[in-house]
Amino acid sequence: MALTLPRELNDWLERGLDRQLRLAVTGLSQSGKTAFLTSLVNQLRHAGMEAQLQLLPCAREGRLLGARRINQPDLSIPRFPYDEALAALSSTPPQWPAPTRGISELRLSIRYRSRSGTRYFLGEQRTLTLDLIDYPGEWLLDLPLLEQSYPEWCARMERLMTERRRQYSSTFLNAVAKLDPAATADEQQLAELAGHYSQALHDARNSGGYTYIQPGRFLLPGELAGAPVLQFFPLPGITSENAAQFARLPADSIYQTLAQRFEHYKRTVVRPFYRDHFRRFDRQIVLVDVLSALNAGPDVFDDLRQALATLMQSFDYGRRSLLNRLFNPRIDRLALAATKADHVTPEQHPALLSLIEALLAEPIRDLRYLDIPVHPFSIASVRATEAREVNHEGQRQPALRGTTQSGDTVLMFPGEVPAKLPDADFWRRQGFTFHAFRPQPLPDNGALPHIRLDAVLDWLLGDRLQ
Repeated sequence: MALTLPRELNDWLERGLDRQLRLAVTGLSQSGKTAFLTSLVNQLRHAGMEAQLQLLPCAREGRLLGARRINQPDLSIPRFPYDEALAALSSTPPQWPAPTRGISELRLSIRYRSRSGTRYFLGEQRTLTLDLIDYPGEWLLDLPLLEQSYPEWCARMERLMTERRRQYSSTFLNAVAKLDPAATADEQQLAELAGHYSQALHDARNSGGYTYIQPGRFLLPGELAGAPVLQFFPLPGITSENAAQFARLPADSIYQTLAQRFEHYKRTVVRPFYRDHFRRFDRQIVLVDVLSALNAGPDVFDDLRQALATLMQSFDYGRRSLLNRLFNPRIDRLALAATKADHVTPEQHPALLSLIEALLAEPIRDLRYLDIPVHPFSIASVRATEAREVNHEGQRQPALRGTTQSGDTVLMFPGEVPAKLPDADFWRRQGFTFHAFRPQPLPDNGALPHIRLDAVLDWLLGDRLQ
């Protein structure tokens, strides 16, 4: 205790003086969290030198002196693997960093010159301590479980089971259909069925592109792999009308055993994350891979829409005050970023921005009604392509030049991004073909190329760099 108290007291004082900020970064699968965090740290490390940060006033005015990594406060949380991620981007050929498998953290000390009054003319230097927290967006999808009973969750999962999604769950669905919820629970049978359900979630995400995955820890079990707390699954046919009937089954029945494990999961896995981490965040950025969902078709795109709506319900918003900063910090500023903007031609960026706004229209309206600052962006954390033009039938048309994951250099036009939620005509035309590109070789100066990451930095940090 003697060793930790001074650090905790210092953090308490720094928060009260607005010299410390906890920025949480999340997104659903393949949204680019690791690339975003790597580029953010890289830009701040190269501030005042090679970094392109013209949309960040503190950098544009020459007041941003730079940043360095310092020891993180919580030694029980893995350190964000910045060096490993940068090594992957610097390799030959360049590779995207490996996705993080759970929560990680990195602390930066950002040094800048004040712009206010006499402090500016005296050249006074100030420091902002920035804690960056990376965690899977799938964990956020679990937070609504705290408000649900096991029967309610079963009914919700059944409503999500579209015809296309069923093909990834056929083994599980066939097996669970033969189950008698009233029968005495058999540990081996439940473990086997939970394994089928977990595999169905993995297949739906990795092969189908689906993002609404519950429970999220089934994808990233970590130290819980094989534990009974992760050996439950939804039962079909449960409704509000027959839930009371199931509730009267014996405690050792399959139904009651699954319901108990569901409650245990909420109590020992979901709630501690909310209590220990989520409620301590000051600001949040949510990364969204809209383009992959467009590429996968209407069923996956609608699944993304539902996943985002669920995810957005999880935030604990509140205007900042001194008491909130010291004792009950809550997210007071939110950025929503459509990633991989470099995978479409530049004139499509406004449409990509409009599309992310349309996807999150209802949550954005609610936030603005509550006077909570929220801002959408279209970005590329690490730019992987170059914008070009080609001559087609005597006319100049936009194109992208990049290297695919298989190593082929291509010059192509991916198609038009709809500026609103795509209708049936868009899906019939199939006018969009998204390609996954490998990152460009790292420039000699070491600063990662990006698109509008400096605008995001201004939104999330700019008011603290005055």
